[in-house]
Amino acid sequence: MSAPIQTRHPCPPGACDCGREQLADGPERRILLLTREEEKRLLARLENLKDLDDLRHLQQRLFEQLGIRVHIGPGLNEVRTMRGIAIELEPQPGLCRKTRQSIPAAIRRGLERNPQVAFRLLDAHDLLRDA
Repeated sequence: MSAPIQTRHPCPPGACDCGREQLADGPERRILLLTREEEKRLLARLENLKDLDDLRHLQQRLFEQLGIRVHIGPGLNEVRTMRGIAIELEPQPGLCRKTRQSIPAAIRRGLERNPQVAFRLLDAHDLLRDA
């Protein structure tokens, strides 16, 4: 006998604007498979980036498995620190407010831990071509 699939517990009323109740049955409900334990594993994985290919791979897996689109690139202003790198998640029903904040923070910590990834990211956008 197989165990039932665990889904994320609903947020307290008024504490989140995730729109969980608007989700219909179908592929958009896959975001609910991100339980708190799985979220902790995901954040730890995002903090331990190895290289730019690893970051791109994680972006692709987030979209394939959960439908989360993450856009990472240089911000509009000058990039002097990791805060200058823009990390944005596309709006998605069912994605908790705290998760929308913690994913970019974990990526930023991973970039701070391994600055070579940030340099490769900036180089991929031709910001370091003259350096």
